[in-house]
Amino acid sequence: MIIKLIRMNIDYTVTALMFPAIPLLMSVYSNRFHSLSILIRELHDEHVYENHVPNEWKKQFINLSGRITLLRWTIMFAAFGFLFNMLTVFGLYLNKIFIARLIFGSCCLSMIISILFFIREIHISTNALKLHMSDMDVKVD
Repeated sequence: MIIKLIRMNIDYTVTALMFPAIPLLMSVYSNRFHSLSILIRELHDEHVYENHVPNEWKKQFINLSGRITLLRWTIMFAAFGFLFNMLTVFGLYLNKIFIARLIFGSCCLSMIISILFFIREIHISTNALKLHMSDMDVKVD
């Protein structure tokens, strides 16, 4: 697999394919982070200013803390992917094809790791919503 990647023909077109994908993913990640920060601020205000402590506060806190950590890693690996993509273009510009191939492989690997972290964060988020809805007696037919 690595040998095939090293032998892969690479040019500006290959790296150009990543340019729309990476900022789009980073925008999705940032929106998710922003929504999470709003939720945390609301819970903080309830807890500190209104002295209201929800029943599941500790579980929510642990959940939100884990999600923040996952989103941090998600955004960081996406940023590395973007950086590696730019370095690939620079390597191509300098006509260092072998190095550009290795860097582009790092770009793809960074994006894969970023997406895996994001999938995990979505899984945790979904479980949190199910937990939050568990106290409602609504039956869906």
